[in-house]
Amino acid sequence: MSTPIHTSPPSISTDVATFIGIDYHKRYSVWHAVDAAGTDLGKGRIEHHSPHDFATLMKRWPNPRIVFEASMNWHWLYEVLEQSMPSQHLMLANPFKTRIIAEAQVKTDRIDARILALLLRAGLISSVHIPCKETRQRKEVLRQRCFFVRQRTMLRNRIHRLLGAQHDLKLPQCSDLFGRKGMGFLEKLELPAPAGLLLKQQLEMLKNVQTRIKEDEAALEQMMGTTDAQKRVLSLPGMGPILASVVVSEIDDISRFNSAQKLCGYIGLCPSTSSSGGKTYNGKLMKHCNKWLRWAFVEAAWVAMGCDSYFGDLYKKKRAAGKKANTAILCVARRMARITWQLLTQERSYEKIPPSSPIQGKPARNETAATGCAKEGEDNASSARAVKGKRSKTKQTFPSRSNRRLAGC
Repeated sequence: MSTPIHTSPPSISTDVATFIGIDYHKRYSVWHAVDAAGTDLGKGRIEHHSPHDFATLMKRWPNPRIVFEASMNWHWLYEVLEQSMPSQHLMLANPFKTRIIAEAQVKTDRIDARILALLLRAGLISSVHIPCKETRQRKEVLRQRCFFVRQRTMLRNRIHRLLGAQHDLKLPQCSDLFGRKGMGFLEKLELPAPAGLLLKQQLEMLKNVQTRIKEDEAALEQMMGTTDAQKRVLSLPGMGPILASVVVSEIDDISRFNSAQKLCGYIGLCPSTSSSGGKTYNGKLMKHCNKWLRWAFVEAAWVAMGCDSYFGDLYKKKRAAGKKANTAILCVARRMARITWQLLTQERSYEKIPPSSPIQGKPARNETAATGCAKEGEDNASSARAVKGKRSKTKQTFPSRSNRRLAGC
């Protein structure tokens, strides 16, 4: 008689990962979980008014991995999940590159969550960089200030339009209509109805917006401080404190770009390219990019073009090649982005390199004289061809006095 063998139940290995896809919405989220073999483990829905249910979901299976798409308020869900699991197990998917969901014929919340889980299991998620909480807060303040600046520009344009519609109105002679002298004139100005009411409302809104801008700038001074990265970006011509803060906050970590071309593509300063059948077509700029970085570099390029000779010459060279003003300034912005990558990668500040000094024993090259001699030589050659065209019978065996002078230049 054989002795029965008692087998213990198999233990659950904590090394096996569980993949959970979450379809995140404003008031609720739909989740779907699969194991390493792709077998469905469960699915459900969590209301956002009870965020503790996410912590319960994390404890339901061992070693969970979570993915959800980057949407408007993705950081809310990220901060909730970060309290219950390591941040390296959280992945933020790029919605523009998850084409299998966007182009699906049957698209529901449950299907989207399951597809995200399966893509995470297969390692096919195009992830998005997740900055730290301090960087995210600094970005919000910077973008709020940019929003108020745009509102201020709109209000100033409306005031200019309102004043331009008035007859026999003489404005004060000042460089800035919205400076101290110009604002004093506008506050005392009395216009007929309803223009007077509109001007009063717009001036009040303009003062309120300017106050909000100063508050945001004061908050940025405390949040940014004087970091080494900001000092390096500030050394670049055309960069001011606000633009440098935008560049440093949006780039966050320069090591995630292994080349300057990668950074230019992320900013959106590279044209789209279509090549097929031996023909290459360069189209418009890429739409899916970091619009805040592109705005910062374009604004800095306009300033650098006027205050720095290097970028000014680059702009003039592109204009001379037949490019329009907007296209030429994009070339300057792209050059500034490549230099920024070098500064942040090599951890150094921007320096102007002087022209190379002439070698000892060799006279310095006079480009103006050389150009002038070449021009005179061309004129002399054209005149010689004209004489030859007339088939002159006289032959000159020695060069003329004028030719000897040209030969000595």
